[in-house]
Amino acid sequence: MCRSIRTLHNFEPPATDEEVQAAALQYVRKISGSRDPSRANQEAFDRAVAEIEASTRALVDSLVTAAPPKNREVEAAKARQRSADRYR
Repeated sequence: MCRSIRTLHNFEPPATDEEVQAAALQYVRKISGSRDPSRANQEAFDRAVAEIEASTRALVDSLVTAAPPKNREVEAAKARQRSADRYR
């Protein structure tokens, strides 16, 4: 999976629309192999981002879990620590 796509399910507060859009954009960039599509492909690129964004939101909103929601700040601190440990 693309490293910049983050887990969006089971967080408090829930994933924002901006986070969902960013994940969709990263996914389409990865799949298309293009960060910035040509003018000829821009419409298809934008349409794919919108469709994946809608599908992602539907998926995240419909998932259920018995686990307590994760705290964004705690998870971010854990990720920073893992990164620091990895690159020492």
